[in-house]
Amino acid sequence: MRIRIEPRAQPSRLMGWLSPLLAVVLTLVTGFLFSAFLGMNPVDAFHAFFVAPVDDLYGLGELGVKAAPLALIAVGLAIGFRSNVWNIGAEGQLTFGALVGGGVALWAYEMEGAWILPAMILAGALGGMAWASIPAFLRTRFNTNEILVSLMLNYVALLCLSYLVHGPWRDPEGFNFPESRLFSESAMLPVILEDTRLHAGALLALVAVGLGWVFVKKSFIGYQMQVAGLADTAARYAGFNRKRMIWMGLLIGGAAAGIAGLCEVAGPIGQLLPSVSPGYGYAAIIVAFVGRLHPVGILLASLLMSLLYLGGESAQMELGLPSAVTGVFQGVLLFYLLAADLFINFRIRGATPQGLRSPSKPAEASS
Repeated sequence: MRIRIEPRAQPSRLMGWLSPLLAVVLTLVTGFLFSAFLGMNPVDAFHAFFVAPVDDLYGLGELGVKAAPLALIAVGLAIGFRSNVWNIGAEGQLTFGALVGGGVALWAYEMEGAWILPAMILAGALGGMAWASIPAFLRTRFNTNEILVSLMLNYVALLCLSYLVHGPWRDPEGFNFPESRLFSESAMLPVILEDTRLHAGALLALVAVGLGWVFVKKSFIGYQMQVAGLADTAARYAGFNRKRMIWMGLLIGGAAAGIAGLCEVAGPIGQLLPSVSPGYGYAAIIVAFVGRLHPVGILLASLLMSLLYLGGESAQMELGLPSAVTGVFQGVLLFYLLAADLFINFRIRGATPQGLRSPSKPAEASS
């Protein structure tokens, strides 16, 4: 017997919103089984992974530090994803935004003034947009695949940053380590919660969530992009400009990722290093889909993903697990979410192969 997958006539809207919660629960169950398989106490493993990282004020601050770039990037990506513009290059756009914004900090190293930090944020956004404009141009001009182009550009951006910190921008007093000067105080994001590292980048993330909601729910271009994602033929018939949507989707995602990169180097890092992200650009894709491409859902999903990052670090210290455990849980979460989406939008039926059907009875001869 073969299996046939058929689309449902009316997918459950309720289950569409509940499926991320179901995916989280199944991820927790998998974590229990995983820890038991390794011979650990599942309760102790759960505490080390999900409770210990946030059991004090500093831990809660770290939760916000890691959630801020994830929410910022995911909101930008979700706008493009809604219109089927698949920007997979947020990691490179984050890196290039950090590079350009950090370049402003190094240029203004000996200067003082309140203008330096806003200039860095603007430069970070423009850097991310510039990097995102490459797949946008190639897609609209030559119909290239923005998934492949944006993905490959991630490595190019990382190599550009590595060249600069190993060469022209290397700290002359840094004992030959591949890193830039430490940014001046005027080029650092202020801490907003005492005794933690939570900085003003978290406020920028909240602003991005609010602007994302307004763009998606209240703007006409947001409505056009949503229509294009749901029914491209109807959008073309209505005269919506597809090329403009591609540019908007990629540039907004690039600007958000660039600002997130600037917030990393002007926040917890404080300088340019060969790598400024632990993979936020890739994890934000999961955050966007766990949050159902909705700004409020993305905010909650970013906190969950941030907890996975912190839990992975805690598990390394308390349980001796490898650093790859964070990626394992991220992958398991995405797997369960995709599986839930499959069963929400499709039903599985059994089908008997044509050659195995029982022969029909011959018609009776007429008398």
